Amino acid sequence: MAVSKKEIGECPIDAALSVIDGRWKGTILWRLADGPMRTAELRRSIPDMTERMLIRHLHELVADGIIERHDAGTVPPCVHYSISEYGKTLEPVLGALCDWGRKDMARRAAQLRHNAAAPTSPASPPSSAGTTRRPRRKLNPA
Repeated sequence: MAVSKKEIGECPIDAALSVIDGRWKGTILWRLADGPMRTAELRRSIPDMTERMLIRHLHELVADGIIERHDAGTVPPCVHYSISEYGKTLEPVLGALCDWGRKDMARRAAQLRHNAAAPTSPASPPSSAGTTRRPRRKLNPA
């Protein structure tokens, strides 16, 4: 069962995952690893993510202290996000996850290639020859 953010269990892995879980958080952190970005830049760099989801994940990452929100206080608003010092402590963890993910992606691609190249035999109808199974008896209602 998944652990909610409100209720962190005793498992340190659950505690870590409660901070970085979410469909797009890894991608957001990956983009911010190169340096600060404005909200619109982040949005353009991840075209499949909705703006609502981006804002939600950004707020959660800011609340958890992983990223920082910098507001220039200008009109029009100029807000950019960067990884916090605390968030930078995730770099080795995210690097290890990235390495594992690359290996898993390669493994899955190899499996797909192997399955696509494997010869398939045509399906034949089941045969009753050689079976020792007795035919079913109909039950008589008594």
